[in-house]
Amino acid sequence: MIAYTMVGTHNLERALRFYAPLFNSMGLDVCWQDDACVSFGDPDDVNVPRFFVGFPFNGYPASVGNGTMTAFQFADPKEVDTLYQLALQNGGSDEGSPGYRPQYGEGFFAAYVRDPDGNKLAFVVYPHR
Repeated sequence: MIAYTMVGTHNLERALRFYAPLFNSMGLDVCWQDDACVSFGDPDDVNVPRFFVGFPFNGYPASVGNGTMTAFQFADPKEVDTLYQLALQNGGSDEGSPGYRPQYGEGFFAAYVRDPDGNKLAFVVYPHR
């Protein structure tokens, strides 16, 4: 259903240093890059949603919306732990350390971070029933 997500940045080089290790760990690559944005995904599969980070098209400064978050789903809590640590090591900030969140359902495991521009990300594991 989702083709791509885009978040804004004030500094594309810094954003690339933050996001490249995360997407590399997820097994995803740079699909597009120019002076205004970079996208990550599977270059060989257009059905895999892409994630863009870049300067807003309208030329105004990037801004962060309160309540806006992009979540990435995984099968193993170890993947969440790894991504959380990578995010913090590459300029991200903590918004909720890895752990179970029973208020969201049995087996729901998540970590929350913000990128250097303040965009919120979640790394989650939850069982399918």
